[in-house]
Amino acid sequence: MRFTIHSYYFCLLCFLCWTSPNGVFSQATLVQPPNAAPSQGRVERLNYFPSAFVTARNVDVWLPSDYNPEKKYGVIYMHDGQNLFDGNSTWNQQEWGIDESVAAYNSSISSTKKNQTDSSNSDLSPKTEYIVVGIWNDGVNRHSNYFPQKVYESLTAKEKAAIMEAKRQNQSDVFHNPINSDDYLKFIVYELRPLINKTYSTHTDPAHTIIGGSSMGGLISMYGICEYPGVFGTAACFSTHWPGIFEMKNNPIPDAMVRYFKNKIPDPIDHKFLFTHGTEGLDALYGPTQKRIDQIMAKSGYEIDKYLVDGAFLAGEWKTQVDQGLGHEESTWQKQFKDNIGFLLMPTPSTKDPDMLDTNQ
Repeated sequence: MRFTIHSYYFCLLCFLCWTSPNGVFSQATLVQPPNAAPSQGRVERLNYFPSAFVTARNVDVWLPSDYNPEKKYGVIYMHDGQNLFDGNSTWNQQEWGIDESVAAYNSSISSTKKNQTDSSNSDLSPKTEYIVVGIWNDGVNRHSNYFPQKVYESLTAKEKAAIMEAKRQNQSDVFHNPINSDDYLKFIVYELRPLINKTYSTHTDPAHTIIGGSSMGGLISMYGICEYPGVFGTAACFSTHWPGIFEMKNNPIPDAMVRYFKNKIPDPIDHKFLFTHGTEGLDALYGPTQKRIDQIMAKSGYEIDKYLVDGAFLAGEWKTQVDQGLGHEESTWQKQFKDNIGFLLMPTPSTKDPDMLDTNQ
């Protein structure tokens, strides 16, 4: 399998180097550390995945230790992929612990299936094991890749100009390049996802396809499910950075985010959202906008904490979790992911046969 993957990359790499007018590797800023060494399962790294839409970047594919190509797995696509599996290989020595959480979930599903004795109820609340696709950010373009492009385009010319001049607290620029999140999503949907579905044994329907991340990664996850509701069934938005930049005074972005979400929220019959945030640091900024988003969820038909038998969630389920005293860091997201993994990985209702769907959708 490794030979097949690497051969594909070599061919695609040559093609893009010769045909891309922008030079897909010219802006890559990644530093190549050793592969992540998760405590559970294994990681297969797709080195500097080439794209016609965005700069090349690493993609880490986490597989359970008992990965079996004869079974089908759901897929979790997560942003900031370098921070997910191994704190020893991250810039801040912190991690989400995604491998431990998903491995424990997969193990519980596998055990349940082995012990299933009542075949008449076997399809009442179908559960699936998952793999995880960790998409690295490329550093300098992270904010440009993750900021919802149509939200930006809805602003006035004066507002756009002010936002592109925004600074961080250390006075460095927030945006180093134009916003291109529409292209970032095209990279995931039209380049990465078809390869994942071809290389690994996966369910391809929205019911088993999750998009998730934290901070700006939470924003692009919200944007991703709104732009591609036929691809993603669940969005996991941790510490969603509703301000967009790092200044709240005269900031038009939260209002624009709310307007966009109200107009683009997916149908509750077959989609699901998780929103979380803490109360310290940057997370202290998120509460007011999140309450407005929650109001839209409720008015759009999404319901909270409604269950069917065997722990299955009703269609249109959503959850907002606020953790008092927690801040903007991986330890918070590790806890929140672990808290909600059953909610996130329960497939949303699907009106189509997964095996009949176009994997290039």
